Amino acid sequence: MRSRSSVPKKSAFHADAVLKSVFMLSAVFAIFAVLAIFVFLFWKGIPAIAKIGLKNFLFGRVWRPSGYDTYDSGITGSYGIFNMIAGSFAATAGALLIGGTTGFFTAVYIAEFCRGWFKKALFRMVSLLAGIPSVVYGFFGLKVLLPILGYFSDNGSGSGIMAVSVVLGVMILPTIVALSVNGLDSVPKSYTEGALALGAKYDRVVFTVNVPAAKSGIYASLILGTGRAIGETMAVIMVAGNSPVIPKDLFSSFRTLTGNVVLEMGYAGELQLGALIGTGCVLFIVVLIINIIFNIVRGTEERKIKRAAKVCKVGKKKKEGPIHIDRPADTQKPVPLWMKKVVSALPSIGKAASAAASFFAFGALLSILLFVFINGLPHIRWAFLTEDFRYGGPQTIFPSIIATLLLVAVSVAVAMPLGVFAAIYMNEYAGKKKGAAYVRLAVETLGGIPSIVYGLFGLIFFSGLLGLGTSILAGALTVAIMIIPVTVRATEESLKSVPDALREGSFALGAGKVRTIFRVVVPSAMPGMVSAVILGISRIVSESAPLLFTMGASLKPTPDSLMSGGTSLAVALYKFAGEGLHVNEAYATAAILVLLVLILNTLSNRIGERLQKKLKGG
Repeated sequence: MRSRSSVPKKSAFHADAVLKSVFMLSAVFAIFAVLAIFVFLFWKGIPAIAKIGLKNFLFGRVWRPSGYDTYDSGITGSYGIFNMIAGSFAATAGALLIGGTTGFFTAVYIAEFCRGWFKKALFRMVSLLAGIPSVVYGFFGLKVLLPILGYFSDNGSGSGIMAVSVVLGVMILPTIVALSVNGLDSVPKSYTEGALALGAKYDRVVFTVNVPAAKSGIYASLILGTGRAIGETMAVIMVAGNSPVIPKDLFSSFRTLTGNVVLEMGYAGELQLGALIGTGCVLFIVVLIINIIFNIVRGTEERKIKRAAKVCKVGKKKKEGPIHIDRPADTQKPVPLWMKKVVSALPSIGKAASAAASFFAFGALLSILLFVFINGLPHIRWAFLTEDFRYGGPQTIFPSIIATLLLVAVSVAVAMPLGVFAAIYMNEYAGKKKGAAYVRLAVETLGGIPSIVYGLFGLIFFSGLLGLGTSILAGALTVAIMIIPVTVRATEESLKSVPDALREGSFALGAGKVRTIFRVVVPSAMPGMVSAVILGISRIVSESAPLLFTMGASLKPTPDSLMSGGTSLAVALYKFAGEGLHVNEAYATAAILVLLVLILNTLSNRIGERLQKKLKGG
């Protein structure tokens, strides 16, 4: 006879249905967020574009706005953004060439060729530096990189495409490495074991089996890296030169779309403000096109893999596909010996390139750390950390520390549940349903939207329509939407790594879907979810451009509530470095930010190790 305790209760079924609805709504929120950004941006930007003229706006080569132009008056200024469009694409291409290539090979080296403590140390180093604020990279470029590049430039300044490409390439490298490593680690070990059993060398297995199997995570990392490169503002402003002209060579001054928005938002007139918001609309469309292209490429690769699995049974000739195994041997063209040697050497070349890329990444990031600590630690004073800010008094960052802590707390409290629940729905419920594809497209679109566009959206929606003004709450809600894609992708990759046998065993013991998720799947994936939290906090701490519009850009006393304005540590660093009057304070603030990220990463890694030991019975 069946015991009462083994009979499923109706309340359990209701709880499963309710939680499934919560997971689904969290996933749908990503679509809602994309639509909201689209609607509110274009609501404010289209009238200005219509007034200027779409052709003049997109293809005009002169940007000389007038603060007196309004929607009701004639146009006396020029509002062409073609030069900034060209500059943005050139900077992004250079960043992907440097950071994307180096990040990919570094991830391959960490995931496939590193072992033991060295793998942990290298990955922790990259995870730590993923949270370094972009303004620190810009500060490093301003003080270290530009003087070096100045020797190779005609004007001696060193600013231009080369400087921006190097800075942005190093900036996006940690994001690409972290997510690519997660994707490579999620590849089943049976793939590697099967290829090795067939006689393939390990180097060849890595680049012909594991890397193609992890393309989804690698593509996602490139999308997020592209979004960060396109949306970066502060670091670009520091090293680009900011002349609104098309760059003629690697060392000529130029301006990006995002830099144009920040440089002129503070004093923009009515039509000029609309044109700057219209610039955000252009950035949004560009990111959407990039995401569509990436999805088309990824879909093509997936179809190739499926076709390869069906290629040519014996006696049947396939009309399409790259392989024709039934082709007569005497009709095949002989392959030159040198080509065979090159092909056979490619895996070894790839391994060497991975080691070299890791060395470059480690050296570049270590240089930034040394630059920050050597110049910053000597200038940290107790009064600088603990005294409140007073107008006309000494410069302190205590208010910025409090503002940053409040910003992180609110943003994480809002974004992490939404991101984790959305990932659970897509991995545990949606599967390959059509709706899941739309959610993934929305998540990838959110991940690629430039941070300055989030700032414009926060300014319009949270600060304007909701009446939050320039407050910590407005800034926190803005960056909370920004970190949802990082949380979703990292959590979903971690959930994919949990073996299906654990789920099946839980179901066989009578556990329901939700109970299995929270008692078996989530604990097993917890280390990866902790990594998602680290990436999210790092993104919050590193952002500055959106907070300039939503929290404020001037140093203020300690905030007394979430409705108070203030500056985060990253914005305070930008103010110190940009003014040029408080360089020592800028160095000290940079050192404090890096130390904060180091502490967060150390605590998170310790928690992850304890959870792994617990799951293994340690």
